[in-house]
Amino acid sequence: MSTRFSHRITLALLISASVGYAHAQKNAAPASETLPATVLGEHTTLEGIVAHRDARLPATIIVRDQQGHRRQTQTDEQGHYQLDVSELTAPLRLSAVESGGNNCLLNNQARAICLSALLPTAQSGKGNTANINPFTDRIASDMAAAAGYIGPQQLSDDAGTPALSAATWKQANAVFHAGFGAALKQAGITNPAQFDPLHYPATQQKAVRQLVEVVNHNRNYHNDSGQAGHTVLTDSVFRPIVGLSADGSYEGLDYGYARRQLDEIKKAKTRIFIVGDSTAANYEKLRFPRMGWAQVFEQQFRHDGSVKVINGARAGRSSRDFFYEGWFRQMQPLMQPGDYIFIQMGHNDQNCNGARAVRGAADVGNLCTYPNDAAGKRQFPQGKPDMSFQNALERYITYARQHQMIPVLLTPTTRVKDAQGKDGTPAVHSHFTRQNAENGFAFIGDYSQTIKDTAKANNVPLLDVEPDTIALANRDNGHHWKQYWLVIDPKRYPYYKDQAGSTSKPDTTHFQQKGAIAVAEIVADSIRADDTLRPLADDLLKKKH
Repeated sequence: MSTRFSHRITLALLISASVGYAHAQKNAAPASETLPATVLGEHTTLEGIVAHRDARLPATIIVRDQQGHRRQTQTDEQGHYQLDVSELTAPLRLSAVESGGNNCLLNNQARAICLSALLPTAQSGKGNTANINPFTDRIASDMAAAAGYIGPQQLSDDAGTPALSAATWKQANAVFHAGFGAALKQAGITNPAQFDPLHYPATQQKAVRQLVEVVNHNRNYHNDSGQAGHTVLTDSVFRPIVGLSADGSYEGLDYGYARRQLDEIKKAKTRIFIVGDSTAANYEKLRFPRMGWAQVFEQQFRHDGSVKVINGARAGRSSRDFFYEGWFRQMQPLMQPGDYIFIQMGHNDQNCNGARAVRGAADVGNLCTYPNDAAGKRQFPQGKPDMSFQNALERYITYARQHQMIPVLLTPTTRVKDAQGKDGTPAVHSHFTRQNAENGFAFIGDYSQTIKDTAKANNVPLLDVEPDTIALANRDNGHHWKQYWLVIDPKRYPYYKDQAGSTSKPDTTHFQQKGAIAVAEIVADSIRADDTLRPLADDLLKKKH
């Protein structure tokens, strides 16, 4: 759905985007373990291909060396580039910024698709290959984490001399192959153990593009700074491949499954796209039995493939930054007229406490949206209408209607908190803000009511699931809520040892498998009860009595 157009990014914009990098020298590798610095002689060139499913081309290529020197060029419309790098000092850090993009770091405005690659060494006086793609970006992310940076963009933009570990480079490539080895073979790479996402030849470009088609790429949100963080990769149905942490192992890509799912999405009669947060999101196998309700929502529909659920929900996101950071954009190429957009936000929109230690300013600057006041009037700081919760929700409603899709609003699922705000039952409505002693909130109000206001003002179907999730928590006098929310025995699931969500540290917001299924059933029942959603209700499985 993206259009391609040429745009050269100015030096001033690129320099301004590089501020704010975090480089912790205490984490940097000792000099004896760093990649060696090599001055490149005359006639040394780089060429390669930028490969990304959604990036607008031509892209701007920026190369920075170990002395802080910088070169720049552009790709052609197919993503090819060539650049003279004579007299630069390797290792070289490469960054590709899509056409029209001028923001790789900030999350309170639309973020461009930006990719990195690290070239550890080059043949002096000769031509060298350095491709840039989601895989090189994750390898660069591992290198950035080891060197103490927030993410690969901060490493790419650093005008200093980062200490880059040779051991980390080897390990980052090893975990890539462990995660993608089977997928490389399935995609047609005859010798996957020898495949290098940085140096692959043109003869393997078709196979690489096939892989890129079933991989979603983005950069995570860094909580403390509010900047773009480490690289996140998911498959065609947003199952995590890598991104839970800034570096480390992958959950291997099943290329065949991802390709079949993508084909089924394109062929389905109807698609439901989920704009949501951690309560709906897909989760890593490592974190099972944690699940978001939308992870199992497709099971509520007939198994003939007529309805596909595309669960783009992302943990930690609010209605505002879900759009700005590009999580919504990842789903757009799959959308067709007649599809549905289910919009369920509110949990992270409440992150408006500017007095909160460490994260307060970043939360307000990037996540916070303000609910309507008691009279239903929109609230936002002067000159920042995007910080109105209703305005942020209406962005998705407007998009849906412009593209002949059907927007549906949902109230958030409940937290298992009582009237005093303590964990446990009886659970009560808690999606509102009150002013605290530090006067940390610029505006206060009720998020669930604002969703209802927005649905009414825009004549949009409303699935008011919050009361039913409160009833679920309080069922049988509240004795069984721990079977639905995330309260896991670490003896059975060792990941939850000393983690939120364990029996010793109950998580009163997120669900385990039984809870996710129960909430998916609540959403299905809400569809059945709304006459305006009758065409969608007809595709639901018959309810068991």
